[in-house]
Amino acid sequence: MISRRGFLTGVAIGLAPIGAAAHAQEYKAQQAAKIARIGYLALNRAAGPHRHEALLQGLRDLGYVEGRHVVIEYRDAEGKSERLAALAAELVALKVDVIVAGGGAQVALAAKQATRTLPIVFAATADPVGSGLVTSLARPGGNVTGLSLIFPELVGKCLEQIKQVVPGVTRVAVLWQPGAYGERTAEDMLKRAEAAGRALGMQLQLVEARGPADFDRAFSDMTRARAGALTVLGTVTFSNERRRLVELAAKTRLPVVYMERDYVDAGGLMSYGPNVTDLFRRAATYVDKILKGANPGDLPVEQPTKFELVINLKTAKALGLTIPPSLVQRADQVIE
Repeated sequence: MISRRGFLTGVAIGLAPIGAAAHAQEYKAQQAAKIARIGYLALNRAAGPHRHEALLQGLRDLGYVEGRHVVIEYRDAEGKSERLAALAAELVALKVDVIVAGGGAQVALAAKQATRTLPIVFAATADPVGSGLVTSLARPGGNVTGLSLIFPELVGKCLEQIKQVVPGVTRVAVLWQPGAYGERTAEDMLKRAEAAGRALGMQLQLVEARGPADFDRAFSDMTRARAGALTVLGTVTFSNERRRLVELAAKTRLPVVYMERDYVDAGGLMSYGPNVTDLFRRAATYVDKILKGANPGDLPVEQPTKFELVINLKTAKALGLTIPPSLVQRADQVIE
């Protein structure tokens, strides 16, 4: 005859493996649940692979390793902006935890139009308020936040660099893309550029280029107007076509100060502007906060904190320019 106590002990022993297996399965499920899903939406990843790598490094610095703690769903429009809406919709259908818009208001707007609930982090957008992404920098509201790329005074800073490199220049072209910024921001930037030009004794020639098809005509206009130098207002479209812009500048022998160092890495003369790679790295902190429960609408949009001056002495020599030693000493990097 089996005692009640012996019976219960036997049942417990018999159920132990089942309980252990269930616990192990539950633990595995909990671990799987901790793996976050990040959507990465880009206009053209191939145009800036170092920026994407900076985001991954930022995530690693915060303890997120791709494939172990996070799964990243990549959607790349490969330079075709008309594909962005469909790709953003795909990420929303996957129910990712957060979407990272990899540069440019156009990408972030495509994500925002696809969802009003999933959190969105833009990595480097020129005019988040003017483009309608956020209500204000301090309190974005809604489901979108991130890092701003540019500020209106930057074009004036670039003109100052031109004056140092080409002291006698009197006519400077400014290449800009209509529609790349909010109307108010574009107007503000151009007004500040003209004011800075007057203060430096320059006459500015504003040259429009809506896309790559306008580049040849734009540079022909500069040549006919006898511009002595050029600055390029940063946009995603221009950045993606930076090699062609650099080639056209070399062909027309125009000294150019850009707003992003990628142009200088591609053979351009000089750049002064935000460290865009650093902005992508910092975007990881927003992803981290959102994954931990923060509301994107409560996370203030951050502006650039690192600005860099990069000079290509090889290009300067090809143009017959001598860069002042004082400017070379101030440069964050000199390419020889």
